[in-house]
Amino acid sequence: GSNNTGSGYRSLFANTTGTNNTATGFEALKNNTTGYRHTASGMYALRANTTGTGNTATGFEALSANTTGTDNAAFGLECLNVNTTGHRNTGIGGYNLRANTTGSNNTASGYNALLDNTTGIKNTANGAYALQKNTTADKNTASGAYALYFNTTGEKNSGIGNEALFGNTTGYNNTALGNAAGGSSSTVTNQITLGDGNIGSLRCEQ
Repeated sequence: GSNNTGSGYRSLFANTTGTNNTATGFEALKNNTTGYRHTASGMYALRANTTGTGNTATGFEALSANTTGTDNAAFGLECLNVNTTGHRNTGIGGYNLRANTTGSNNTASGYNALLDNTTGIKNTANGAYALQKNTTADKNTASGAYALYFNTTGEKNSGIGNEALFGNTTGYNNTALGNAAGGSSSTVTNQITLGDGNIGSLRCEQ
């Protein structure tokens, strides 16, 4: 392989024909063979990668279990660290998408965001603990600390605001806007909620 840079014990240890890789840290990109265009910075970062391409991992054990997953970006402690074949995931913050294995096209920004996600796809979580309990559900959007926190398998939900849809578990196709805005139950479906229980009126500009 050409245009590779390895700094750290056993970094790029198994590389054969992989090119344009940069590994900094103990056993970073250790098992990479033919994968290319990787950047790994941190102990065990992208350690198990073999043929996956175009991944960026910064932080202790970031993307450490990735084997053939491509175009993932992990920035933070143990971020995406059990991802194996998931593609195009982005995690920014400690423990983001930590349990993700094969889920793809997820974006998590904030401490513990999408922490428990395993195979869910196309989820977006912005804020500390946003969508933390999500496991297999798809196409959820959470913006705000603890937004959609307890959601596990509910899909196509949008919670915008601190603790928006906090208690939703399996409900789907719900939208909640505002601080602590939540559905009428944890399993409700097809509902729109504006604001929390303190909201007394709704004004529309004439």
